[in-house]
Amino acid sequence: MKKTIVVMPVANEEETMGELLDKLLALPYDNLFVYPVIDSYSKDRTEEIIRAKESTGRVKCIFHATSKGVISCYLEGFRKALEDGAEYIIEMDGGLSHLPEQLPQFIEKLESGYDCVWGSRFMKGGKMLHHPLYRRILSQGGTWLANIVLGTRLKDMTSGYEGFTRQVLENMNLDQILSQGHMYQTEMRYYCRNLHTIEVPISYVGGKSSLKGSSVKEALDLLFQLKEQEKNVWKNPWNK
Repeated sequence: MKKTIVVMPVANEEETMGELLDKLLALPYDNLFVYPVIDSYSKDRTEEIIRAKESTGRVKCIFHATSKGVISCYLEGFRKALEDGAEYIIEMDGGLSHLPEQLPQFIEKLESGYDCVWGSRFMKGGKMLHHPLYRRILSQGGTWLANIVLGTRLKDMTSGYEGFTRQVLENMNLDQILSQGHMYQTEMRYYCRNLHTIEVPISYVGGKSSLKGSSVKEALDLLFQLKEQEKNVWKNPWNK
């Protein structure tokens, strides 16, 4: 397997961080590395737990001192993964909301030639577990609206479990990403819609919701800006 780095923003995850890292490191890949990205918002033992795992040689704690929130941590993780020679970059949530045992399907699809692999809760085999009904309605409704406005045809436009080849991310101007919140995954799927992509089923394990009214407003506002922004995101002439 080509060098693969898992990027995950984390904060205040001391209850699950050790278990999550152990499960990822137990997967049958010697060339799989994990880059948790943390910032000053985290106040518990999360960073300590991550740094203790660095002795394995396959975990690298990224402290993002100039973080502006979770999306900036994703993008900082991508930059560090590219700097360190990753050929595949997989984005996932911390806190065990995304299941490590479902990661191999992302690697399999990337190795078979796909540019991007999107985790989907709403295709056959996908699930949302322990989530209030309104969150499912918002997620599915957001997918429906995004597909109409943007002309995409995905089953899930908002999942945060996704994989990219190196060529995709190194040919994006990551500092041009608009979203600072829940719209980010939709934004990425829109920009990559003309690449060779596929959805794979995932189970999302819910917890305390961070979705607020302001997040919904941001998503709606950004949805209508993406077509104009696209020309600033891709580095010419790679965009297919």
